[in-house]
Amino acid sequence: MTELPKAAVVRIAKAAGAERIGDEAAAALVAAAEEYIAAVAQKATGIAELCGRVTVKADDIKFAK
Repeated sequence: MTELPKAAVVRIAKAAGAERIGDEAAAALVAAAEEYIAAVAQKATGIAELCGRVTVKADDIKFAK
């Protein structure tokens, strides 16, 4: 089950220059975005833990990308 709304991902793709997005392409974009977000969040959590924090901060995200 996806967490990101497909419509939001399609809007982002259109803002990036795509004129039309097929249903399968939209689903693939959602899956790819969710995988990327999960990977960055996992790395950022590790960075926060190394700093002795449980709260992830914006700098943790920047370093995790």
